Amino acid sequence: MGEFGRGIWEGLRLIFGGDAEVWRIVLLSLWVSGMALLFSMLSGIPLGAWIALSRFPGRRLLIAMVYTGMGLPPVVVGLFVYLMLSRSGPAGILGWLFTPWAMMLAQAIIAFPLVMGLTLSAVKGINPRLRPQLVSLGATPRQATLTLLKEARMGVIVAVIAGMGGIISEVGAVMMVGGNIEGHTRVMTTAIVLETRQGQYSHAIALSFILLSIAFVLNLALLRLQGRSLD
Repeated sequence: MGEFGRGIWEGLRLIFGGDAEVWRIVLLSLWVSGMALLFSMLSGIPLGAWIALSRFPGRRLLIAMVYTGMGLPPVVVGLFVYLMLSRSGPAGILGWLFTPWAMMLAQAIIAFPLVMGLTLSAVKGINPRLRPQLVSLGATPRQATLTLLKEARMGVIVAVIAGMGGIISEVGAVMMVGGNIEGHTRVMTTAIVLETRQGQYSHAIALSFILLSIAFVLNLALLRLQGRSLD
């Protein structure tokens, strides 16, 4: 208990004392996950809405693939990205392996089906007669789609928050493609693993507190938005 207590005390001291290494890791984590989430939003939300509103051969198979992708094992994604970006891989010329760009790519692949699948489910839950009514009233297809997304905004927000939560706490894929290089590709999750293995519990606890705080803020924001939607 004494060692655990000292670890908590040192962790708090590092957080509130502005330890440069801790906050460098935190900022890199937020930048990598934020950029990955942005890509997932820009591609996943429109595609999810399009699949929900369209009718075409193979749609059910595509939806099944999207839902399957929501449960992709991160280590499998990490292996795929590693092989793609390795020197002998098809994208090796980019030189991204063991850089933040490789980590962004892996996290974007993980978040993309989550954002797309939850957006798809949210838009599918809207009254199917609403879109024809909007078009009959003179709305363009684009305007009708934007209106439906507005109606499904709570589900879309959940999709975005779920995507962020799924990648900022991920460790396997980013460690495989980032290498956990100090000052370059070390993020919160990989740093926690390394510091724990080395017995540096104060740094691990500090980063764990920050990671849990980010998760708490994301869930608090979701609850506040849900409360507003019910008012």
